[in-house]
Amino acid sequence: MTNQAQAQAQAEPQAPRADNGVNVDALLTARAALTEAPEGARFKWRATSQWIHGTQSHATVDGFFGLGAEQCHRRTFEFDTDHPEIFAATDNGATPVEYVLVGLAGCLSAGIASVAQNRNIQLHSVRATLEAGMDLQGVLGIDENVRNGFDGIKVHYDIDADATPEQIAALVAQSQKRSAVFDILVNPTDVSVTTSKA
Repeated sequence: MTNQAQAQAQAEPQAPRADNGVNVDALLTARAALTEAPEGARFKWRATSQWIHGTQSHATVDGFFGLGAEQCHRRTFEFDTDHPEIFAATDNGATPVEYVLVGLAGCLSAGIASVAQNRNIQLHSVRATLEAGMDLQGVLGIDENVRNGFDGIKVHYDIDADATPEQIAALVAQSQKRSAVFDILVNPTDVSVTTSKA
């Protein structure tokens, strides 16, 4: 490179790098390492729940298994679940089905931030609105033909970013493609429930 070309290159302003708070380099390094050692990619997530009274329960999350060893969060996270007063309950926490929506929103939003960081797209705000329909005739045993769970979930994102509408839609599509919670909801997951006398 000639001195003139070097001077021109130095004079040209560098495009600022997006900063969405995601360490993409660490994620890509982890991906490469787990490609070489796939046994480390086997994780087990855990939660413990204790019934309090009525329809209220208190859950904690603190440890999980991953990278071939037991891991801990920086602190124990606590969650209360309950039902609203219109169900003759005490409304001391969000309903379990609302936590499902919270989990989906959190997973998709984390993916959007990660993909945007990797594509050098600066996010300014990301707001998700979720709504899920449910017919209580299923849960209450009124109609055996009505399922107990959601009959559908609608997710809408309002995103302010240094990107075109098409680029924003692509961020959401890629996040949806890699979202663990989205996958749990749209694909059958084996669930086993066992009991023991305390």
